[in-house]
Amino acid sequence: MHSASESVVDRDTADSLVQLVRSFARDIVAPRVQQYDSEEQLPRDILAKMSELGLFGGTVPVELGGAGLDHVTFARAIEEMARIDHTLGVLMSMPSALVGGGLLHFGSDAQKQRWLVPLAAGRIFGGAGVTEPQSGSDVAGMTTTYRRTLEGRFVLRGSKIWISNLDISAFIVPADTPGVRIQPFKNKLGFRPLCTGELILDGVELEPSALLGEEGQGFAVAMTAVERGRLSVAARAVGLAQSCLDDSVAYARERVVFGQAIGNYQMVQQKLANMAVEIEAARLLVRACAEAMDRGERARREASMAKMFASDVAQRAATEAVQIHGAYGASEENRVARFYRDAKVFQIIEGTNEIHRMLIARELLGPAESQA
Repeated sequence: MHSASESVVDRDTADSLVQLVRSFARDIVAPRVQQYDSEEQLPRDILAKMSELGLFGGTVPVELGGAGLDHVTFARAIEEMARIDHTLGVLMSMPSALVGGGLLHFGSDAQKQRWLVPLAAGRIFGGAGVTEPQSGSDVAGMTTTYRRTLEGRFVLRGSKIWISNLDISAFIVPADTPGVRIQPFKNKLGFRPLCTGELILDGVELEPSALLGEEGQGFAVAMTAVERGRLSVAARAVGLAQSCLDDSVAYARERVVFGQAIGNYQMVQQKLANMAVEIEAARLLVRACAEAMDRGERARREASMAKMFASDVAQRAATEAVQIHGAYGASEENRVARFYRDAKVFQIIEGTNEIHRMLIARELLGPAESQA
């Protein structure tokens, strides 16, 4: 991991990258997002263009084919994409977070070359299987098991649920491995372009080289990836919330009721002001989390705070945006309707916000034995 002072890119280069993402999202993604959201399918041609521009490199070191970004710049870039379509922000984040985070910190050199390098280049994509039907957000309560054969192979058995990128092969368990079965969920409330559903591991047999880290390190691997994933979730939530505010301001200027623009009414002004303040506060929490990671800290509390607060802000901003738009906000022709659907899901993924409140409280209270 690079510290803020050791970042591969300087500030001007970082700003140029963020501007590149902003322009790409506005010019290439925006005209098509409504269509592919309704079709529940990611646009492969847009992903190919993103690969050509190096938008998947993120915080992956340059020597492994990544962009070598600091976490602050990474979060800014994710936010810019999320202002138009946060699901593409998911794909941008995967090599640095949920999929690549564990590989970078626990993978062997061979695993990094085989999987992380093409992930950072956008040649392959992957998903992380953590959530289970029974344990939900309780990572320590997973029931999926493995056993070792006499030949030293691993045999996996169990199931994961609400796993994204089911339709794309990569990571340590390729989707075409015998015994891997997927069942996508259709017509989801939000996040519709992402293929999400159940991943079933029915006696999946893997070579020893598939083990990531050492035996017994699975929880540490998962949490390393998840905490970086939470930074991405928070940045995406800020991007979505910002677009809710932008659209609400524009609509408040042009919508005339009782002879004047609704933006002249105090109640609408109050909604806009509250949205603006909360979004800026969420953005600062995201930055604090990113800066902590750039210092080499685990940033567990900062990640929970950023994810919890930013996703709550996104939900409130989306609700107010629909309220300000009135009946027009209920139409799928207006993007605030999509933001409203997606915003609720942000409060659930990467650990429900109830879980994050508990984690924050535990950090404040310290070990249980000290609370007596």
